[in-house]
Amino acid sequence: MNFKPTDRGIACACGCGMLPEQDFMERVQRARDRTRFPWSVNRAASCPAHNAKVSSTGLDGPHTTGRAIDIGVRGAQALAVLSAMLAEGFTGIGVSQKGASRFVHGDDLPNSAADARPTLWSY
Repeated sequence: MNFKPTDRGIACACGCGMLPEQDFMERVQRARDRTRFPWSVNRAASCPAHNAKVSSTGLDGPHTTGRAIDIGVRGAQALAVLSAMLAEGFTGIGVSQKGASRFVHGDDLPNSAADARPTLWSY
């Protein structure tokens, strides 16, 4: 596996020790294998308190579930990451390709009445 709990961006940045779900990271690994290039993780797991500090999704955003990841990528590689995530069954994909902080967000949260999935958005 290319992703370790000690890698930058995997565990919650506040130091609480929260990690992404193992089966989710196996899905991330399969998607990464499809692209055949290294992925730079900006953020994966975030506890509710930390997420509220860094995200507009507050205490219960996707990263608080342990089933979301942001990959720092741009251009053609961003398209490859997006395609790989779709092929591996990610249900939420967000794309930010403007400015200095470019990334692709992926999660595999379930469909719900409040949040129809699969879904795609831009930042």
